[in-house]
Amino acid sequence: MPLLLIVALVVLLGIVMIPVGILQRYRVGTRRQKARGWVAALNVLGLAVSTLLFLIVAGLTSIWVPNVLQYSAAGLAGGALLGVLGLWLTTWESGLDELHYTPHRLLVLGLTILVSARIAYSLWRSWVSWQAGLSGGSWFVATGLAGAMAAGAVVPGYYLVYWLGVRRRLRLHARRSLRRM
Repeated sequence: MPLLLIVALVVLLGIVMIPVGILQRYRVGTRRQKARGWVAALNVLGLAVSTLLFLIVAGLTSIWVPNVLQYSAAGLAGGALLGVLGLWLTTWESGLDELHYTPHRLLVLGLTILVSARIAYSLWRSWVSWQAGLSGGSWFVATGLAGAMAAGAVVPGYYLVYWLGVRRRLRLHARRSLRRM
């Protein structure tokens, strides 16, 4: 019995910590940061691999759930457009040797709210959709997986384009610094 209580407390703690994690992600995502080449390159590499795997999984999932790949591609495209907007709205500060940037607060807040709302909606929709399984329908299809994948695809689309832009901006800054010498 104590083991079951411990497991229940760990699960409850995980659920309670979700809002704290979202708030921390927002705080970190909106602070002034130094642009570092290795961080940008590592993020671009990781996001490219992640995006590729996401599209492969979306393609495989579309065998069972219609329109998942199309919705995921649309979500990636929307995220990429938001990434371009994010680069345009970012505050850039060039020093002699360093480049600092501050992401736009409202855009980061919007992405955080989008992800949070989609998680909450998916949980609610999954709960309601089990009724479809009881009446003979597929609760898995009825959960709105295609929309959830599209909303989830916005984030890697945004960050892939954003980090490509940070990397490009850093290279331009390095070239300008070399010309000054």
